[in-house]
Amino acid sequence: MTNDATYSGVKLGFIGVGNMGGALARAARKSVPGACIGLAGRTPEKIKILAEELGCRASGGVGVAKWADYVFLGVKPQMMPQLLTELKPELAERPDRFVLVTMAAGLSIARVQELAGGTYPVIRIMPNTPVAVGRGMILYTCGESVTGEEERIFLEAMAGAGRFSRLPERLMDAGSAVSGCGPAFADLFLEAMADGGVACGLPRAQAVELAAQMMLGSAKLALRSGQHPGALKDAVCSPGGATIQGVRALEAAGFRGAVMEAVIASYEKTLELK
Repeated sequence: MTNDATYSGVKLGFIGVGNMGGALARAARKSVPGACIGLAGRTPEKIKILAEELGCRASGGVGVAKWADYVFLGVKPQMMPQLLTELKPELAERPDRFVLVTMAAGLSIARVQELAGGTYPVIRIMPNTPVAVGRGMILYTCGESVTGEEERIFLEAMAGAGRFSRLPERLMDAGSAVSGCGPAFADLFLEAMADGGVACGLPRAQAVELAAQMMLGSAKLALRSGQHPGALKDAVCSPGGATIQGVRALEAAGFRGAVMEAVIASYEKTLELK
């Protein structure tokens, strides 16, 4: 699965291995030896199964907090105070340096440090569900005390999760409204495209395949070409052709405005949750 000589020194601990935490642990295993990955969570059986799959160690949250160089806090925002209260004594007693990695929406680096009881180095990340297939869009920001070397090791160790983009912390919530909430919007569009294909006579499975591959290819083209999405759209729209008539129908239904409103609504809700 990995070249175990690479990162044999860095230790990653994941506390909370639900859908996102588990996906990140699997991504880490692509680069990091199993002996250097620790898992912890509320469901021992689930932890045991994932640990066996990845060939890594199962532990309690306290054990991970004492041992890992990068401690991933994979719990929901409302559970973070309780978790960090439990870990606070162990973190305070550690003689070595470590980095906390938080993925809790709406919790700032300063708030995580406050809950943890110290000005520890913190990396805040906002991943999305495509991390599960190694194609995630992971936003991240580093606290002031995170060194360039710590950032580099983190990015290289987690490269199997997908694409990383560093943002100022003040823009993390806005970015998450696009890439974090976006998969749900994309899935709605995917479903609607497939429904349209079925209405035109395509079998359901084939309609989904066509729509999904179209979305995947269009996204790759946008990233690799660097062209403006409008230019890519224009390249498909032949004068008097079928595509421009479909674009006209979308515009008449307020498609772009609806998508913009969805992003803004998600962003505003994130601000409320703070």
